[in-house]
Amino acid sequence: MLRLNELRDRLVEVPGRVRVMATVANHTGLMWQLHAPGARALLETLTRGPQNPSQAYRVHAANSPEKIALRWRDQSLTFADLETRICRLAAGIIKRGFTRGSRLLLMMKNRPEFVEAQNAAQRARGAAVSVSWRSTPAELVFLATHSAAKFVFFNAELWPAVEEASRSLPNLSRSQFVVVGASDGEVPQGVTRYEDLLGSAPLQDSTSNGSEDGDAAVVVYTSGTTGKPKGAVRKFPKDAFPAALRFIALTPMRADDVHLVACPLYHSTAMAFLIMSQLLGATAVLMDEFKPEWFLRDVQRWGVTTTAVVPTMLHRVLSLPPEVLSRYRTRSLRGIISGGAPLPGPLALQVMDQFGDILFNFYGATETGLVTLANPQDLRAAPGTIGTPVPGNEIRLLDDSGVEVARGEVGELYVKNKMLVAGYHNDQEATDASMREGFFSVGDLARKDRDGRYFIEGRKRDMIISGGVNVYPAEVESALESHPDVSEVAVVGVEDPEWGERVRAFVVRKPESEIDDAQLKAWTRERLAGPKVPRDFVFLPSLPRNATGKVIKRDLRLWRP
Repeated sequence: MLRLNELRDRLVEVPGRVRVMATVANHTGLMWQLHAPGARALLETLTRGPQNPSQAYRVHAANSPEKIALRWRDQSLTFADLETRICRLAAGIIKRGFTRGSRLLLMMKNRPEFVEAQNAAQRARGAAVSVSWRSTPAELVFLATHSAAKFVFFNAELWPAVEEASRSLPNLSRSQFVVVGASDGEVPQGVTRYEDLLGSAPLQDSTSNGSEDGDAAVVVYTSGTTGKPKGAVRKFPKDAFPAALRFIALTPMRADDVHLVACPLYHSTAMAFLIMSQLLGATAVLMDEFKPEWFLRDVQRWGVTTTAVVPTMLHRVLSLPPEVLSRYRTRSLRGIISGGAPLPGPLALQVMDQFGDILFNFYGATETGLVTLANPQDLRAAPGTIGTPVPGNEIRLLDDSGVEVARGEVGELYVKNKMLVAGYHNDQEATDASMREGFFSVGDLARKDRDGRYFIEGRKRDMIISGGVNVYPAEVESALESHPDVSEVAVVGVEDPEWGERVRAFVVRKPESEIDDAQLKAWTRERLAGPKVPRDFVFLPSLPRNATGKVIKRDLRLWRP
């Protein structure tokens, strides 16, 4: 039962939240698709205080029960179907011991059950922990132990790795491992079938089972390119809904969208844009995994209007032969949203030349949420920019002493907003090291130009100091990527007895190119000061990347001829 002052505070907040909702509902067309049952469900959600993304399915199940919410392969689920399955799954895990604050671990490829399980955990006042389906047994043991997972959901074909990990997880019984997508003959002995969890009566939605501000709804582990991954605890306070809507208002996202989920759902980019699309009641199409021609095929087949990708995916699509690119109709696309890694300026221009001026580039992180956005006009005027802050974000660029740097200078990027993570799970030291006066940093370096646009210059740990001069890898990479014979570049610092560090560039040539180090060194000298020109050039067939497309610079630093 709400105390009187809590109820009063919530009612005071309602008009502002309703105004934001009304503005975006009009902008996206949601207002014209909202019927009386949906409006009642939405009003109830807005006045209940804290929300989590799972409640969007409740609203749309009331508003448009027969509308397709998810497509996967040749299957489809309506919003009514999805809401029912989420409620049944929430009841099923509660019946088997899942309580407030519990966590379930998802080690699955893209499929509807991933969406259902994540939302069911929220309905049960717990959290989902998303991990790569490529995780090794040792990684799975660490993640399940560190997160104190109550259940492990996994694809049937991943059982060998899961079974090996289970031997080192004595706190989890066989029945707490839940297999998804298994035929009758494929279910390992003692393991729970996903479908068996759907047999309970649906969990009835009420004010008693909505999440509170203190409840974690999602725990996302960082990619772990340096040391062990850290679990970022994501909560969804009462400000989360308006924050998402303010971002949506800057994009071409609409209520009638068909949104293509091309990134893996364990990746923050995929889940964030799926959530925002389905807040609007859009239909989402799930790709099992990204393949460049499949991407084009799905855009044509389903009339995809928006998608969120990482730059590596764009590069791979544009690397397809011209006859393949011209084979597919992609005119339905009105928004390609890139993030998760730096977007090279030349690549941004190539994408817009191929698909039209529909490219957006955002900056954000698992820990900070969505911070800045560059629209196509920004990317034409200043290729490579991450744009300007999304309303609700405050940015500081600080030097090592915590003093703000001058405009045009490079500093560590700190962010303050309502969507900062609560911290790192069971790692107060890492949480404290990332914070300054309520601002959070993931270690990215950036600068701000005279027009107020921001540019990422690399990671603080990747900065090279050569002969006392700070060299930012992103600046060198941008200069090299502008060469017409260069496909991709990664720049790192390596030890040097004279200079302390020297700049080494790893280059992927374009097909049939024979560009050499002398030519690239001359090209770079024309564009950058002497200390920034790479001393070494290494030509590779491809750059090492992790599962989310980020270049693993640690491996490049260890490279030997």
